[in-house]
Amino acid sequence: MAVIFPNPCRSFDANKNRVQFWGYDSTIEISFFIEGEALKMLCPDTTSTEAGYLKAFDTGLTRIHKTAGNMHVRSNKGSYSYILTVGDFLR
Repeated sequence: MAVIFPNPCRSFDANKNRVQFWGYDSTIEISFFIEGEALKMLCPDTTSTEAGYLKAFDTGLTRIHKTAGNMHVRSNKGSYSYILTVGDFLR
Protein backbone atom coordinates (compact mmCIF):
# COMPACT_ATOMS: atom_id res chain seq x y z
CA MET A 1 0.00 0.00 0.00
CA ALA A 2 1.21 3.50 -0.80
CA VAL A 3 1.58 6.24 1.75
CA ILE A 4 -1.46 8.49 1.87
CA PHE A 5 -1.69 12.02 3.25
CA PRO A 6 -5.27 12.57 4.48
CA ASN A 7 -4.18 14.84 7.33
CA PRO A 8 -3.76 18.43 6.06
CA CYS A 9 -2.03 19.54 9.27
CA ARG A 10 1.55 20.75 9.15
CA SER A 11 3.66 22.64 11.63
CA PHE A 12 6.84 24.69 11.54
CA ASP A 13 9.75 23.75 13.80
CA ALA A 14 11.69 27.00 14.23
CA ASN A 15 14.54 25.33 16.14
CA LYS A 16 15.35 23.01 13.25
CA ASN A 17 14.05 25.24 10.45
CA ARG A 18 11.73 22.65 8.93
CA VAL A 19 8.08 21.79 8.42
CA GLN A 20 6.59 18.59 9.82
CA PHE A 21 3.68 16.72 8.23
CA TRP A 22 2.23 13.23 8.52
CA GLY A 23 1.35 10.37 6.24
CA TYR A 24 -0.10 6.92 6.76
CA ASP A 25 0.91 3.48 5.55
CA SER A 26 -2.18 1.45 6.35
CA THR A 27 -2.78 2.31 10.02
CA ILE A 28 0.79 3.36 10.82
CA GLU A 29 1.45 7.09 11.17
CA ILE A 30 4.68 8.31 9.59
CA SER A 31 6.32 11.64 10.45
CA PHE A 32 7.91 13.57 7.62
CA PHE A 33 10.00 16.73 7.84
CA ILE A 34 11.04 18.98 4.98
CA GLU A 35 13.99 21.27 5.53
CA GLY A 36 13.69 25.01 4.96
CA GLU A 37 16.34 24.92 2.23
CA ALA A 38 14.32 22.36 0.28
CA LEU A 39 11.25 24.58 0.56
CA LYS A 40 13.29 27.54 -0.73
CA MET A 41 14.44 25.43 -3.68
CA LEU A 42 10.83 24.50 -4.51
CA CYS A 43 9.60 28.08 -4.07
CA PRO A 44 12.48 30.52 -4.59
CA ASP A 45 10.43 33.49 -3.34
CA THR A 46 10.03 31.89 0.10
CA THR A 47 10.68 34.19 3.02
CA SER A 48 12.60 32.83 6.01
CA THR A 49 9.61 33.11 8.32
CA GLU A 50 7.12 30.58 9.64
CA ALA A 51 4.43 31.99 7.35
CA GLY A 52 6.81 31.89 4.38
CA TYR A 53 7.81 28.28 4.92
CA LEU A 54 4.21 27.14 5.46
CA LYS A 55 3.12 28.96 2.30
CA ALA A 56 5.94 27.30 0.35
CA PHE A 57 4.89 23.93 1.77
CA ASP A 58 1.29 24.50 0.67
CA THR A 59 2.43 25.61 -2.79
CA GLY A 60 4.62 22.55 -3.31
CA LEU A 61 2.28 20.09 -1.61
CA THR A 62 1.78 17.69 -4.53
CA ARG A 63 5.50 17.38 -5.24
CA ILE A 64 6.34 17.13 -1.53
CA HIS A 65 3.83 14.32 -0.98
CA LYS A 66 5.07 12.45 -4.07
CA THR A 67 8.69 12.73 -2.94
CA ALA A 68 7.82 11.70 0.62
CA GLY A 69 5.89 8.67 -0.60
CA ASN A 70 8.75 7.62 -2.88
CA MET A 71 11.21 8.00 0.00
CA HIS A 72 9.13 5.66 2.15
CA VAL A 73 8.89 3.05 -0.63
CA ARG A 74 12.66 3.21 -1.33
CA SER A 75 13.41 2.62 2.33
CA ASN A 76 11.53 -0.71 2.22
CA LYS A 77 9.14 0.74 4.80
CA GLY A 78 11.65 0.26 7.59
CA SER A 79 11.33 3.70 9.09
CA TYR A 80 8.51 5.85 10.37
CA SER A 81 10.27 9.20 10.31
CA TYR A 82 11.92 10.87 7.32
CA ILE A 83 13.65 14.17 6.60
CA LEU A 84 13.33 15.52 3.06
CA THR A 85 16.30 17.58 1.90
CA VAL A 86 17.17 19.46 -1.29
CA GLY A 87 18.81 16.30 -2.66
CA ASP A 88 15.57 14.36 -2.45
CA PHE A 89 13.97 16.74 -4.96
CA LEU A 90 16.88 16.50 -7.43
CA ARG A 91 16.38 12.77 -8.14
